Amino acid sequence: MLPQEIIRQKRNGAALSADEIQSFVAALAAGELSEGQIGAFAMAVWFKGMSRDEVVALTLAMARSGDILSWSGIDRPIADKHSTGGVGDNVSLMLAPIAAACGLAVPMISGRGLGHTGGTLDKLEAIPGYEITPDAGLFRKVVRDVGCAIIGQTGVLAPADGKLYAVRDVTATVDSIPLITASILSKKLAAGLQTLVLDVKVGNGAFMSSRADAEVLAHALVDVANGAGVKTSALITDMNQPLADAAGNAVEIRNCLDFLSGRKKDTRLETVVLAFAAEMLVTSGIVSSAQAGETMAANALSSGEAADTFGRMVHLLGGPSDFVEAPDKYLTKAPVTKPVPAPRSGWLSACDAREIGMVVVDLGGGRRHPADKIDHRVGFSHLLPLGTHVDKGEAIGTVHASTETAADAAIAALTTNYRIDDSEPSLLDVISERI
Repeated sequence: MLPQEIIRQKRNGAALSADEIQSFVAALAAGELSEGQIGAFAMAVWFKGMSRDEVVALTLAMARSGDILSWSGIDRPIADKHSTGGVGDNVSLMLAPIAAACGLAVPMISGRGLGHTGGTLDKLEAIPGYEITPDAGLFRKVVRDVGCAIIGQTGVLAPADGKLYAVRDVTATVDSIPLITASILSKKLAAGLQTLVLDVKVGNGAFMSSRADAEVLAHALVDVANGAGVKTSALITDMNQPLADAAGNAVEIRNCLDFLSGRKKDTRLETVVLAFAAEMLVTSGIVSSAQAGETMAANALSSGEAADTFGRMVHLLGGPSDFVEAPDKYLTKAPVTKPVPAPRSGWLSACDAREIGMVVVDLGGGRRHPADKIDHRVGFSHLLPLGTHVDKGEAIGTVHASTETAADAAIAALTTNYRIDDSEPSLLDVISERI
């Protein structure tokens, strides 16, 4: 069928067949569609939506537009996790080696920062020599020998998604639930997964700021992924404050190493990491209950096996062999570090996580334009969680900056961002729902 006929049908609210969707995606992948046709299709979907069956068909068609990874010969369940993005969200860095230490194979294909959110790949590039785009042979070897590998998407995985997203980005159709769902899941299906766990963020630092929108997206992702043959569940998690006590690139790598070394116990971050490890283990059939999964994950941490797994992954992907033991030899430090003093005494009761992410971007730790070069040294560390009582002048965090001027601007922005009240706040649970 002609592409314009498929566009017309969707514009008029008709349901597209799997064959029609496959035909359109094949033409998209082959470069046979104009940007106008791609944009018109995206806008028609934005206005008219898609049924579950249509989104399943779109997801499968985009996944099959390139290579599908095969993990034959690897005698472990093939599992992964995906986050919709947030500030101080470095869960993947710890979760992959924990899950691998517990018996899963985790071929984790991650992305770069988007807007105010940090990107796992940008963080990993703070490690000297780490290869984020290995060839397929090395990727497979690391997953087989270590149990996990965190890398970036290659051009041969779901290439139709890349072409569609590029047009969505400039046609105000990025926030279409069917297109978000197909975009996320097509890459995961192309990775050859058997199970998937989704972290759908909600709050002022998330792309979905309302609980209702987050639930709609979570249900769409879970329904479509299961419909496409990947056993999937989701947790809705709070993003009204940075998840880790660090936001940046090298500072979040240091935070990861501290976590794997047992120095981040009893934190919101630990709650989320252990919950997702348990979810992955239950979904993959390694354990029968979330409690058993959390116990297994906690043992992988306390025994040092997860830290060892992370170190071996880093080394096999080109990083230093002693990175976990001696990170200060390799992670460059910002020339200026300063405490961020509380402007008054009281309880840290609220903050705007999105704005904290944008301050990191202003420091040079993120991109405003695709070609921008990231300064991996900058960001915040030692951020106090909401619900902490502080005295005037007490540090609520530490800024890492390239200049005194940049540090002072970041301090001013962060102190303005936090609300300090006289009474202890009531805070949301970090994990609010399982879907």
